Amino acid sequence: MKIEVLPDADAVAASAAVFIAAEAHEVIEARGAFVLAVSGGRTPWVMLRQLAKLDVPWAKFHVVQVDERIAPAGDPDRNLTHLRASLMDLAPIPAANLHPMPVEAADPEAAAAEYARELERLCGSPMVIDLVHLGLGPDGHTASLVPGDSVLNVTDRDVALTGGLYQKRRRMTLTYPALNRARKLLWVVTGADKPDPLVQLRAADPAIPGGRVDQGRAVVMADAVAAAKL
Repeated sequence: MKIEVLPDADAVAASAAVFIAAEAHEVIEARGAFVLAVSGGRTPWVMLRQLAKLDVPWAKFHVVQVDERIAPAGDPDRNLTHLRASLMDLAPIPAANLHPMPVEAADPEAAAAEYARELERLCGSPMVIDLVHLGLGPDGHTASLVPGDSVLNVTDRDVALTGGLYQKRRRMTLTYPALNRARKLLWVVTGADKPDPLVQLRAADPAIPGGRVDQGRAVVMADAVAAAKL
């Protein structure tokens, strides 16, 4: 795991955007298309707005979701709502290159399985995403892999639902097998409530969900406040 400490959240967002753009250029040149999996969060939405300003081969740039709340279309709780406003509405990405999690489906379990199949069509079988962006919660959660939830134990599916509610919503999420096959992982960690979980993440502490994600191809960009205890 490589850790880069930057002065503040805006610097993290800008640096992460440049990192994503560079990865996109490299992967598209090598393989013809690039797939980015995006998580939610305040700093990531700034990151995506910065990314939208950069020179990127957008026609070959695909966006998928790391996780999503089960909520109606346009709901402010939805990551997709912010993803559209922060990137899709600002960059010339073809509409077909956005692959949202189908959380509005009547049967969310079946929808999770269908999303896994969609990712396989996009990323091969077994599915390997080029770059997965992850955040780190104050409780050590990442994606919607939250402490104590049964989804932490899912090993036979790439996409699954949380067993219970987290912050009043059930969620659809990529699982550990999907995350751990990614070509690269980009952690974006900011805020005064992150020093302890970031120490645990660096130590690969299995006591937090983030600590169980493979570190071999991981880059962490953290602000000075979050990195205070490193």
